[in-house]
Amino acid sequence: MSPQPNSSLSVDCVVFGFDGAALKVLLVERDFVNPAGERIHDFKLPGSLIFQDEELRASAARVLDKYMGRRDIYLRQLHVFSQPDRVVGEELRWLNEHYGVHTGRVVTVGYYALVKLNEALIASAAAEHAQWVGVERVTRLAMDHKQIMARALETLGRQLMVEPIAFELLPRKFTLRQLQVLYEAILGIEIDNRNFRKKVLSSGYLRETGEREKHVAHKPAMFYSFDKGRFQKDVRQKFRLNFINWQL
Repeated sequence: MSPQPNSSLSVDCVVFGFDGAALKVLLVERDFVNPAGERIHDFKLPGSLIFQDEELRASAARVLDKYMGRRDIYLRQLHVFSQPDRVVGEELRWLNEHYGVHTGRVVTVGYYALVKLNEALIASAAAEHAQWVGVERVTRLAMDHKQIMARALETLGRQLMVEPIAFELLPRKFTLRQLQVLYEAILGIEIDNRNFRKKVLSSGYLRETGEREKHVAHKPAMFYSFDKGRFQKDVRQKFRLNFINWQL
């Protein structure tokens, strides 16, 4: 027996991936014929109505598994999008037909996920009629998904400044140039190269790997890795100091 969907509650996932050169988002193709007989081809975020016996995070994890073949991904709840008119008209008709339900309104809970983009993830998405698209190339999405994506990118930018979440998108070994390109893509600004290098190296959380790029036209850059252990140790120490100061 197939799981019964909840007709008025869904999850939509903004999945960001970084391939070392560009920040990309996972989009699902839609191809259908509307009541006027016109063929519609566009893109939407990965998402689904939740099942009646399913919690929200489990539903989001199910969506990730479908398009990427894995669930062990950095995932965070973003926002509840509950505008009464967020899905109306032709979009509402498509949703009802696609899921075999009858509803006049859908509330969606947005999540965002971060992955290190590789060939396996690209192939897994393609098998489910989805593709990775550069965030700067996304001009229009189905329903209110462009607004959901924009909210996710804005949230990611804020958290980037206070948490080491950039390293969820980078490979284990990366160059400072790759790190800077990622920051620029998320924040939507150009960053001075010299100041950026100075700031990130002075943090003490990057370690030289002793390896350099190979087969490149320019001077091979050094590969670095993120010292997660040191970062967590510093966080614990700061917490203890703050707790002591609060007691005093």
